[in-house]
Amino acid sequence: MALLGAGLLSCSTPVQKVDKYAVDCTTIRGFNYTPATVAEPRHHVDTWVKYNESVIDFDLDLAQGLKLNMARVFVPYQCFTELGDTLTTRLRDFAKRCEARGIGFVPVVGSGRWTRDSTLLSQADEWVDFLVAALKDEPSLMMWDLMNEPDLNRRMKESNFENCKLMYRLFKEKDPDTPLTIGMEKVSCMIEMADYADILQFHNYSETRDMVRDTIAKAKAFAASVGKQVFNGEMGCIARANPYDVTLEEHMKADMGWCIWELMIVEKGWGTVHGVFYEDGTVRDPSIPAAILGYFRNREDPFPYFPDKEDKIGSFLTRFDQWKKDGAKDFETGIHIAEVGANMLESAQLAPMYEAPTWQVEQLRKSGDVKALRTLLEKYASILKPYKKQ
Repeated sequence: MALLGAGLLSCSTPVQKVDKYAVDCTTIRGFNYTPATVAEPRHHVDTWVKYNESVIDFDLDLAQGLKLNMARVFVPYQCFTELGDTLTTRLRDFAKRCEARGIGFVPVVGSGRWTRDSTLLSQADEWVDFLVAALKDEPSLMMWDLMNEPDLNRRMKESNFENCKLMYRLFKEKDPDTPLTIGMEKVSCMIEMADYADILQFHNYSETRDMVRDTIAKAKAFAASVGKQVFNGEMGCIARANPYDVTLEEHMKADMGWCIWELMIVEKGWGTVHGVFYEDGTVRDPSIPAAILGYFRNREDPFPYFPDKEDKIGSFLTRFDQWKKDGAKDFETGIHIAEVGANMLESAQLAPMYEAPTWQVEQLRKSGDVKALRTLLEKYASILKPYKKQ
C-alpha cells in the first residue's frame, strides 16, 4: 500500500505555477480599499488592527457585484509593530477572501520609519521577509506596490525614491515570482523610476477630459517604448473636478486599466470626496457604479424629458395651491404633496442631489415642522412650474 501510494503521488499532475508577469493590465478594474468604519489618521493601520471578517465579506461582495478584479490595500509597517504574527493570519485571510471572488490583492507596503531614519534600514529587510513569508504562496497576490506616491512630498522625493530602490532590490531577492509596481502620482516620475517597477503605475486626478486623455496617452506611449505594462492606480475625486463617470469613461475608451479611489465612503476622512458605497451598501451617486459597469450618461444627444406629459406637475401645483387655501396647516396632506414634488424633481433630474429632495422631505417628515414644509413646497413649485405643459 505504501508503494502504491508513492506511485500515485509520483504520477499526480504537478500544480501549474501561474506567471504573474503575464497579467494583462488593460483588464484591471480595481479599487483602493479601507473599510467605511475606520478613521483618519489610522485608517490604513486600523484596516488590519480592527480587521472584521464580516465587514470584509460584505465589502468584497459589493466589489464583486461591480465586477471589480483588483484590491489595492495599504499595509503600513506599523501594522506589524502592533500586531506581530497576527498580521500574517489577517493578510492570508484577506487574500483568500479575494481569491474566492476573483479579485487580485495588491498590498501597498513601502512605508516605514526607515524612510526617515537610515539607522533603521534593517526594519525594511525584516518587513519584506515577513510579507513574503505571509503572502508569496497566496494565488490572489497580484503584485507588490512598493510605495504610494513617493513623488507627492517634494522635500521627501529623493529619500522616497531611494526607499523604492531598496524595496525593489529586497523583493526581487525574496520573491522574484511576483511583479513590482510603484504608485506614482505623476507620469513624469513614473518614467524617472521605470527601472524599478515591473509594471508601471501612475495616478490621474486630472480636471478636464483633455487632461485625462493627455495623461493616459503619455503613460501608454512611454510604457510601449520600454516594453512594460501600465495602469492607473488612483482616480476619481469630487473635490478635484475629476468625476468618476467622466474619468472612467476616458480610461475605458483608451483601453487603460484603472483603480478607483476608493470602494467605500469612509466615515471620517476621504469619505467627503471619495467612494462608491456607504457602510450599508447604499450609494451616494448612482452614476459611479453605472460607470464602473460601463454605462455612461448621454452627453452628446440626450433625448429631452417631458416631465408633465401626464399632468403630474400640474396636479402637484393645483394640490399645493389648494393646501394653501385650506390654511396650510394639515401636515400629512402637505408632506404627501411634498413627496410627489420631490419624486418629480429627482426622476426628471430637475434638482441637484447634493441634498436630495426626497431626503429633504424625510427630514421634514421627522420634524413635523409645517412652516418649514410650506417653505420647501414653495421652492419645489418654483422649480417645477416652468415645466408645466401649456
